[in-house]
Amino acid sequence: MSEVRAQVEDGVAVLTLHRPEHRNAFTKKMGAALGEYYRAFDADDAVRVVVLTGTPPAFCAGADLSGAEDTFAAADAATFSASPVSPPAFDLRKPVIAAMNGHAIGIGFTLAMQADIRLVAADAAYAVPQVRFGMVPDAMSHWTIPHLVGAAAAADIMLTGRRLDGAEVVRLGLASRCLPAAEVLPAAMAMARDIATYVAPMSAALCKKLLWDTARHGYSPAQVAALETDLHHRVMGTPDAAEGVRAYLARREPHWSARVSEEWTPPD
Repeated sequence: MSEVRAQVEDGVAVLTLHRPEHRNAFTKKMGAALGEYYRAFDADDAVRVVVLTGTPPAFCAGADLSGAEDTFAAADAATFSASPVSPPAFDLRKPVIAAMNGHAIGIGFTLAMQADIRLVAADAAYAVPQVRFGMVPDAMSHWTIPHLVGAAAAADIMLTGRRLDGAEVVRLGLASRCLPAAEVLPAAMAMARDIATYVAPMSAALCKKLLWDTARHGYSPAQVAALETDLHHRVMGTPDAAEGVRAYLARREPHWSARVSEEWTPPD
């Protein structure tokens, strides 16, 4: 049985980490499958949003510790990567929502930090505990977490390896909503369906890229202003720009026509 289950409906792709007997503990096979699905959904114009979740009762309990003291044995330097999902979620042209509907520990937490939007469960445990296992945080978390919460809060989270509950995850700025565990995925799906219906796919792709590129490159306000102007020139006068206004005034769902897979050229 696949360790990642995929389902697509009404423009929303749902990826479910599925090793419930191991609380969805992460494996190399799971990482490869996620990367393959990410690439496939990024190329599919029928997919507008990706939701990443886990089979209850966990989101992802972190590394599979079934190897006991050999879990973190030396790896092949030619093949090992501390970022085992390629591409990362932030490189997709579609919004990615992490519905963290249960415990998310270690790489289960750090992979979710690559998503654009995160929802967490009030009664679940969240942590980046790698330093407590003689290891180092992974999945580009030394960049994503400080980007989200700043250096001081990142040091508190990553150097202590301490556990957080859902409310503190939101308070720190690592997620946008904290809900009872059973409500996390339904809320993420409602958000995803709204985006899939009402958000122009090209607008989402361009906006997302500029958000993450600003973090990558540390653009100044003036640089962002210039890039926003370039993007406005790209979308103004297009059929979707007219359709957005037309649908809003008619109080109906818009019918977007731009195909990101065919028309996408990353801005400089």
